[in-house]
Amino acid sequence: MALDDAIEIINLNKIYAASGKSPEKKALDNINLNIPKGSIFGLLGPNGAGKSTLINILAGLVSKSSGQVRVWESDLDEDARHVKASIGIVPQEINFDPFFTPAKILDLQAGFFGVPKAERQTEDLLELVGLSDKAHAYTRGLSGGMRRRLMMAKAMVHNPPILVLDEPTAGVDVELRQQLWANVRKLNEGGVTILLTTHYLEEAQEMCDTIAIINHGRIIAHDDTSSLLRTIESKEIRFILDRDMSEIPKRLEAFNPQQQDKRTLSILYTPSEHPVGEFIDVLQKAGYFIKDISTEESDLEDVFLQMTRKV
Repeated sequence: MALDDAIEIINLNKIYAASGKSPEKKALDNINLNIPKGSIFGLLGPNGAGKSTLINILAGLVSKSSGQVRVWESDLDEDARHVKASIGIVPQEINFDPFFTPAKILDLQAGFFGVPKAERQTEDLLELVGLSDKAHAYTRGLSGGMRRRLMMAKAMVHNPPILVLDEPTAGVDVELRQQLWANVRKLNEGGVTILLTTHYLEEAQEMCDTIAIINHGRIIAHDDTSSLLRTIESKEIRFILDRDMSEIPKRLEAFNPQQQDKRTLSILYTPSEHPVGEFIDVLQKAGYFIKDISTEESDLEDVFLQMTRKV
């Protein structure tokens, strides 16, 4: 395991045995992943792709069928206790006693991890997630966003170097989502490695350094975010012309051109196969002067859809 990797996964497989009418299912198929220390790593995939199975194996809730998992330089098979101590999990579901206060919940959670009272950081964690003023209020009175932030603090009571966020902003409005991400950035700036699963692709695009896409239990893409965006096969280019276009030149018909208005023409093309100059030449030979050119940049949703449709 490289010293700069927080998590290393080698040839990981998980097979759920047949049960009743349900056939055997291979949930993870030869997964290989390296998650660098100090990074914000995005794990994306459609429902049922294997994200939760992978996270549950890391958390010690599901047993792997084969393969190797190393977390913070400890092997899951040889030192499961240290692996669990190295990870804090923020699940999708909010789960704590509504009649306890945030301070009490964090204190109890620290006790479960064997953190001595003198070393507990309850006040610091509540301040970190912006809940100092709610330390002694019953959690049943907290807003949804506050409860999400409390879940983050709860996952950090044993000071793990890795924080796993499983769909942390599902069902949260835009303002609260931004607050939660501010907390994530703060934790990451403090040296915590973040593993994130999310359905909000624009969120992953903005937050993550590196992204892996999983589908049908297999990793189908794994690269830094900017490189993934460059793998998109098609791109849109838009031309604004000097006069109304009476008809689209025939040489452009193969590119599904769209007239947004009488003087604006958009074309979907593959940069590696057709240089922009090819379209400019056609338009100029047709007698048009090009006043402006703009391109529509690829986003992570385009990459995600292209990758998952191929499998």
